[in-house]
Amino acid sequence: MQTKAYVDYIVEETKKILAIDSPSGFTREAADYVMQAYRALGYEPKQTVKGGVLVALGGRDPENAVMLEAHIDTLGAMVAEIKSNGRLKVTPVGGLNANNTEAENCRVHARFGGVFDGTLQLADASIHVNGDYNDKKRTFDGVEIVLDERVHTKEDVEKLGIMAGDFVCFDPRTTVTKTGYIKSRFLDDKLSVGILLGYARYLKEEQIKPERMIYQHITVYEEVGHGGAASIPEGVTEVISVDMGCVGEGLSCEETQVSICAKDSRGPYSYDVVTGLIAAAKEAELDFAVDVYPYYGSDADVALTAGYDVRHGLIGAGVYASHGYERSHVDGVKNTFGLLKAYLG
Repeated sequence: MQTKAYVDYIVEETKKILAIDSPSGFTREAADYVMQAYRALGYEPKQTVKGGVLVALGGRDPENAVMLEAHIDTLGAMVAEIKSNGRLKVTPVGGLNANNTEAENCRVHARFGGVFDGTLQLADASIHVNGDYNDKKRTFDGVEIVLDERVHTKEDVEKLGIMAGDFVCFDPRTTVTKTGYIKSRFLDDKLSVGILLGYARYLKEEQIKPERMIYQHITVYEEVGHGGAASIPEGVTEVISVDMGCVGEGLSCEETQVSICAKDSRGPYSYDVVTGLIAAAKEAELDFAVDVYPYYGSDADVALTAGYDVRHGLIGAGVYASHGYERSHVDGVKNTFGLLKAYLG
């Protein structure tokens, strides 16, 4: 099968995964979907106790294995308080920012049944009424969920079954343009989950058995800091996070490229792994960039923090406007997929 067909598959799987709400702590449906996707490809995935997905893709050397990690959990929010006027105060899950979440449509998943639509708005959101609208600082103390229900009191909301601790999930607004740009909330890191599925399909359909045993781990708590802290099989000597590549001022990566991270805010990645990734990208004539991410941490970092004796690396398709309305490109997908093939087989 041609590379384009694998890239098309990756994009379609990514769109399906993006359509499933999965903030950290509320990932069961998304994990179940990924389990089914691996089974459809002919693999035998297992669900970890934490709720992640672990699958062996095969390989000749199980004592020098490689773990590829991507995370299916996203940013989100949780109901912290039902206000007296029937609006909901929320607390962020992960690094959700009130500045770029204002006016986003959302869904409140009641713990014991029911999904309720709403919008996150500035409290007193009408500019024709609120004289401080422009100057008001956007924080989670100053925004609220306005439910699309006829509710006016706390009691009205409670009758719906909504309570503190319910998850609030935001509409990803996914679109793929004619020019190949992929725009959506939560490309971090569902785009990479799609890429790992595409690589798994490639190995199966092309009947390739890599030199080293390869595992994939779809983690579910990356956005809150402990996704990659467990479930690394015996024999794994290298962990590579496939996450978003940073695009922004001072960095060289663009959305059309695969980014190889040399260092993030937790420190440098394995010199040998980074060197090997760069060499593979050059040999395969891929469009790539090497960057230092100033405000970033990955599942691979967490594996070392948890005490695993492994080498680590980080790659990913370039993603602009991280933790907001993000944008990547099908060429970034193609180059990331190509780097996995060039580096691992």
